[in-house]
Amino acid sequence: MSKTAEEVLAAARTIAVVGLSRDPAKAAHCVPAVSQAHGFRIIPVHPSATELLGEKVYRTLADIPEPVDLVDVFRPSPEAAGIAEQAVAIGAKALWLQQGIVSAEARRIAESAGLDYVENRCTAVVRATQNLTV
Repeated sequence: MSKTAEEVLAAARTIAVVGLSRDPAKAAHCVPAVSQAHGFRIIPVHPSATELLGEKVYRTLADIPEPVDLVDVFRPSPEAAGIAEQAVAIGAKALWLQQGIVSAEARRIAESAGLDYVENRCTAVVRATQNLTV
């Protein structure tokens, strides 16, 4: 039986955010920032930034030198399957596709490898409704 979105987020402490934006006005910046403010360890994954939210940025999930509980995706749906493969490769416990992002292939990859999977949900909304802090 798979976990609910609420259970997946409650179990996470370290969240790698693929597609964390430099633009504070975008959800891909403010949603991870709010999670960080509530105690979650945010690890940004971005192709060219060097620091976001006061954290070192990594180019790929494979470059992250520590265990990751949750891979949070702010990239278009067509990129989700490839990110799912990377999440499996680094031994992440869960894959989360943000609001508006869905991928049957990412789901298949994640679930077949034993990762918890959430799609088309916003971590900030789930965190707020459950009053989750770390």
